[in-house]
Amino acid sequence: MKNMLTIISNALCRITGRNVGAQTVSEVSSSLLCCLSALLVDLSEYVSVTSPAAPALAQTRRQPPKPPPVSPRALASAQTDQLDGPGARVVVSRSFADFTSQATFDIKKCDAHRLEEGPPVQAELTRDQGLQYYRVMQTVRRMELKADQLYKQKIIRGFCHLYDGQEACAVGIEAAINPSDHLITAYRAHGYTYTRGISVKEILAELTGRKGGVAKGKGGSMHMYAPHFYGGNGIVGAQVPLGAGIALACQYQGNNQVCVSLYGDGAANQGQLFESFNMAALWKLPCIFVCENNKYGMGTSVERASASTDYYKRGDYIPGIRVDGMDVLCVREATRFAADHCRSGKGPIIMELQTYRYHGHSMSDPGVSYRTRDEIQEVRSKSDPISMLKERMLNNNMASVEEFKEMDVAIRKEVEEATQFATSDPEPPLEELCNHIFSNDSPLEVRGTNAWVKLKSVS
Repeated sequence: MKNMLTIISNALCRITGRNVGAQTVSEVSSSLLCCLSALLVDLSEYVSVTSPAAPALAQTRRQPPKPPPVSPRALASAQTDQLDGPGARVVVSRSFADFTSQATFDIKKCDAHRLEEGPPVQAELTRDQGLQYYRVMQTVRRMELKADQLYKQKIIRGFCHLYDGQEACAVGIEAAINPSDHLITAYRAHGYTYTRGISVKEILAELTGRKGGVAKGKGGSMHMYAPHFYGGNGIVGAQVPLGAGIALACQYQGNNQVCVSLYGDGAANQGQLFESFNMAALWKLPCIFVCENNKYGMGTSVERASASTDYYKRGDYIPGIRVDGMDVLCVREATRFAADHCRSGKGPIIMELQTYRYHGHSMSDPGVSYRTRDEIQEVRSKSDPISMLKERMLNNNMASVEEFKEMDVAIRKEVEEATQFATSDPEPPLEELCNHIFSNDSPLEVRGTNAWVKLKSVS
C-alpha cells in the first residue's frame, strides 16, 4: 500500500514541480493531497470548476450556456477563442453584459439656413437601437434586391422604383417621429411602407399584383398605404401640397402631430412645391418638407437640372438644414430637431437628405448610362448606410460578427418566405376590380369600358 501511494505521490509531485523525498505513510498521504490540490489549481486555468461535486471535472471543454429566448432586436451571440498554454480550445460564451450597452458617436454637422442653432453633432446609440436599425435597413435592402430579381423574371410588371442605398433616410426619420405622426412620399415608397408597419409579405405581394398585397393587388409599386401613411404618389411633386394639407388638419385638430412630406431632387423645381411652402409658412403648419437628394432626377444630375443645388435653402423664408442622408444617426437627430421645431409652433422646416440610390431611377433604367459603375462602387465602399452602422457597433463592442450573421440569415429567410407567398397567392378576381372607390359607402354600380359593362363597388 505504501509503495503504491509513494509511486502516485512521486508522479504527481513531478507534474506539479514539488520536491520528492523519503516519506512515511502519513507523509505520503499528506503529500498526495497537496499534489492533487496543486494540480486542480493548475487545471482551473483551463477548466471552470463550479463545485467539487460537479461531474466530468477532467473535461477541458466548457460548453456555453443556452442563450435566453430573444427577439431579432437582441440576438445572443457566442464566440470561440484560442487560449495560450497547454489545455487546447475552450468555448467562451458572451453574454449581454459583455457588450457595450450604449455609446456616443460624433456625427457630421448639418448646414443650416435661417437657424441660430442646428441639430447636435453627437448622437447616443443603445445596443438595442443599433440592432433594430440594422435589422430594418437590411430587411429593406434584401426586399428591394428580391424585387429586382422578380422584375427581371417578369413576375413584377409595370413601374418599379427601388430604394436600396437610401435606407438610412427611412429608418432615421421613423426613429425620430411617433407612429401617430403622418408621412407621405413619392413613388420610391417601398422602404417607408415597411417602416410604417407593413410586412415584407404584403409589400412583395402588392408588387406581384396578388390578393394578399397591402392594397389587395390593385396598387402596385407606387400605391401602398398604412395607418398615418398616405403612400407613394405617381405625379412628380404632387405629394407635397397633399402633405401640407395633412399638416393643416393636424394644426386644425390640435393633436400635436406633424406631417413628413418627402420629394426628390427631381421634383424640387416643381411650381406646386413653392405654392405649398408659401401656404405652410403663412399658416405656420407643422410640416417637415424632406428633399431626398440622391444626386439624379431620373437620368439627369442635379448640377444639370438645378441652378441652385442648395435644396435646403429653397424655402427662402422657411428654415432649412442639409443632412448626411447616408448616416442613420445623423438623419435621426436632424429629424428629431425638425419635429421639435414644428411641434413648438414655429411652422414648417425643410430638410435636404444627401443620399444615393444604387439602382437606376426605375427598373427600366440601367442606371449606368449617365454615371459610371466606379461611382456607384465608390459610394458602396465608403458610405453604405448599413456597413457604416455595422462597423460603428463592432468597433465599439456593441455587437459581434456572429450576431449580425445570424440576423442576416433570419432576414433572408423572411424575404424568401414572403417571395413564396407573393408568387403563389391568387390574383384578385375581376368582380373586385372596382371595390373601395369610396369609403364607408353603400354599394354602387360602376360603368366599365363601355356602357354595357357594369361593375359593383363595395367599400
